[in-house]
Amino acid sequence: MSALWHLNVVASYARNSKSRERREFVLPCISRFLDEVYENVDKMAQFGFENDIHSILKLDMPITNAPMARWQRKASSSNTSALSGLSPGKSANVSLSSSKTPSKTPGKNKKQTPSKMGGDRFIPIRNSKQMDVATFLLTKENEPADTNPSVTSETQKAWSVSLNGYNVEDAKILHLGGKPLNAPEGYQNNLKVLYTQTATPASIKKSRYISSTPDRILDAPDLRNDFYLNLLDWSSRNFLAVALHNSVYLWDATQGDIILLMKMEREEDYICSLAWTKEGSYLAVGTSDCKVQLWDVENQKRLRSMASHTARVGSLSWNDHILSSGSRSGHIHHHDVRVADHHISTLTSHTQEVCGLKWSPDGRYLASGGNDNLVCIWPRAQEGSAGNDSQLIRCWSEHQGAVKALAWCPWQPNILASGGGTSDRHIRIWNVNSGSCISSLDTQSQISSLVFAPNYKELVSAHGYAHNNVVVWKYPSLSKVAELNGHDDRVLSLTLSPDCSTVATVAADETIRLWKSFEMDPIKKKAKERMVKSTSSVIHQSIR
Repeated sequence: MSALWHLNVVASYARNSKSRERREFVLPCISRFLDEVYENVDKMAQFGFENDIHSILKLDMPITNAPMARWQRKASSSNTSALSGLSPGKSANVSLSSSKTPSKTPGKNKKQTPSKMGGDRFIPIRNSKQMDVATFLLTKENEPADTNPSVTSETQKAWSVSLNGYNVEDAKILHLGGKPLNAPEGYQNNLKVLYTQTATPASIKKSRYISSTPDRILDAPDLRNDFYLNLLDWSSRNFLAVALHNSVYLWDATQGDIILLMKMEREEDYICSLAWTKEGSYLAVGTSDCKVQLWDVENQKRLRSMASHTARVGSLSWNDHILSSGSRSGHIHHHDVRVADHHISTLTSHTQEVCGLKWSPDGRYLASGGNDNLVCIWPRAQEGSAGNDSQLIRCWSEHQGAVKALAWCPWQPNILASGGGTSDRHIRIWNVNSGSCISSLDTQSQISSLVFAPNYKELVSAHGYAHNNVVVWKYPSLSKVAELNGHDDRVLSLTLSPDCSTVATVAADETIRLWKSFEMDPIKKKAKERMVKSTSSVIHQSIR
């Protein structure tokens, strides 16, 4: 463009020249020259534009206006850092040209990702999981055990803690049970909801509430404070019978009415024992004048009075139409209430008063406990057979006190629970089939009565001196579930309601307390009621 500028200057000079010949000669030449120059310039400009287009479309040449490649930027930055690190007195022969072809293939000289700074994720340290220790423990299992008695487990634990900082036996790779390990102090985990000890609602087992106060309290004036008597019983028709001196009262638990069933003629006589039939229509009453009376509760009428004993009748138990009675003489009599000659057999193994008497739920065995500290097991009474000691199946003498408390397990008919008096204080669980004592528990208190609660498979015990309370035990572990305190004097007897939800206790403080401690879940209760079938009375048409 500078040459064209000079030609334009010469042409303007010729135009302004005063010599005519000079103007006529120079101007046409300059004009033709300029025309050729402009024509060539146009052709050259078009040729350069086309070359640029072809170069772009070929894509095999570097784009001059494009940004620098990544490897060029890294090379430039490394050269700049190298130059800045040189001392001022020295020179460096470093090429700063960005167009120079690199000596290495791009991408081959990449640096490794830093391990600490700038990481995009957290990789836990394997040492915290004690992999080496776990491997040592796995190999240690194949080695023979050390039989050196001088090295105790406590010593090994102390060495492990001092050397490793933790107990080697507690080092595990995976914890399959127990509580999860605590996270390090200051550690925050956004997924902590996945690492929790809180149980889900489905896995939470509801614990039932047992009230420490009685549901109802009834007065029992003139109650005889005698450990060897059985003065309380609850019928299947929801009538609670209690003997107050020489009278028998009935409390209708459904309606709340109180009925005086009978009263003995002589003031010095008193009631010693009570027992309902299975159907709840008839009540047997043992008296101090050596007799057993049978009463029709619905009509409030005495059906018969059976005399066979020579001393007071302190215990009674039914097995269908057979009524068994225990006396202070140590004798047990079987009565068939259907016939006039009711006394069918006598059992004479006890030497002192028979204060406990219970038939098993299936009617196969009769358990008797006496003041002679014996527990005896008898077979079913055979009609027309003379009773004697040869019929005795089992006789246990482990108790060190009078055995009044006896209870058969409803869901295991061969299991019997017995409780001893003040000198013994033990609950013992017996297997009648094998004759062995399954378990024994020292209650630290006199045991006056026992009953199994089938709703929760528990055992309930009534106690006299020194605790004067009622205790609920889990069966068969005999672990204490609850204590029911409230009586001011020793508890003499207890009995279970027909629905097995309430236990009634009578004590020397002349009160009857009802403890509603075994209510079933409504769903389970309805299912149980559907399974229970009504049974017809066997005695109703046959008692004379």
